Order: sequence, then C-alpha cells, then structure tokens
Amino acid sequence: MTAKEENECLKVRPKRDMMENQSRKTKRNKLNKGYVHVYTGNGKGKTTAAIGLAIRAAGAGMRVLFTQFIKGTAYSEISALKMLSEQIAVKQYGRGRFIKGEPSQEDIDAAQCGLTEIKQALAGGVYDVVVLDEANIAVQCNLFTIEKLVELIASKPIDVELVITGRYAHPFLLDCDDVVTEMKEVKHYYQKGIMARLGIEK
Repeated sequence: MTAKEENECLKVRPKRDMMENQSRKTKRNKLNKGYVHVYTGNGKGKTTAAIGLAIRAAGAGMRVLFTQFIKGTAYSEISALKMLSEQIAVKQYGRGRFIKGEPSQEDIDAAQCGLTEIKQALAGGVYDVVVLDEANIAVQCNLFTIEKLVELIASKPIDVELVITGRYAHPFLLDCDDVVTEMKEVKHYYQKGIMARLGIEK
C-alpha cells in the first residue's frame, strides 16, 4: 500500500468524533491494563465469543471498536451491535465474499486499509476494547502479513484490550499473546447438510 493509499484510508476511519460525543452520555470505565486474546480453532463460536466480550465491555461503560475482515455483508450480529452504537462502533473491511486461491488486489486493499484505520484508532485513545474478527483468516489468505498484525499488536496502548479471531492462528500469536482459546469441533449439524440459519449462524 502506497503512502497516498494509506492517507486515503485514514479519511474513512471509524467515526471517532461521533463516538466521542456519544460517549459523553455514558460514564466511561477504563482498564488499568489491557491484554491480548486469540480465539481460534475449527469449532463454532469464535466470533460469538468476541461479540459477547464486546457487549460485556459496553455494559461496563467501555468504548468498543468491533472490526471484521473478509466479511462485508449484513450479518445479524452487525445489526445487533449497531443497536449499541453509543458504546460500540462497527467497521467491516471485506467485500462480502469468500476468498478462494489468491486474493484480488481489491481484497488486499480493503484489508490493509482496515489495518491502517485500526492502528489509527488505537493511537487515538478513543476505544477501550478493539476486536479484529477474522484477522487470522486475513493472514492465512495473504491479505496482510503476520508481521503487519504483530506490528499492530505492539502498537496497542497498555490500557486497551485486543481480541483477534479466526481459524489458523499463526504460531507466533499462540506463543506471545495473553489468552489463547481454541474452539474444537466435536460435532456439527453442518455434516448433516444443515445450512447456516438466520439468527444462529448468520
């Protein structure tokens, strides 16, 4: 990504001013120290766990930035989180399609623009909890490198909680992060041909 493209990304970063104005209505609780969580594995529930943490944080008066890579469509969880817009800002950095094989340049640009925006948001001090949903998959699909993700983690302020989800977490993340949870699939009705249902899986 060129410097010009990075500057363009910053023009569309999350609505920090709106979040700051809204947050004045609610007493803000800040963390003394934030940690890094990784939710990975081939089992169901990674995004769901991140959403639960985001809602819990919002209920405690914290400001949350919930971001999604690859996903770009109106999943039910996005509709729900937007109902809590006073505390939770939502941003998607996907084009609403699965990536098979090599990603397109448009997919790469969307994801890398997302990393730039998130890094800017971390530096701005607006958010207490930041979720990078499917960031592990973004690395797996070569939308950005593990080095870029690690660089973002290293830029996290000490009082911000960071959550990274997705299958295929890089071994480096498993070694260096504070909380690593692996969802293991034991049994799933997908195997019987039951497709994703509105309100349950999508």
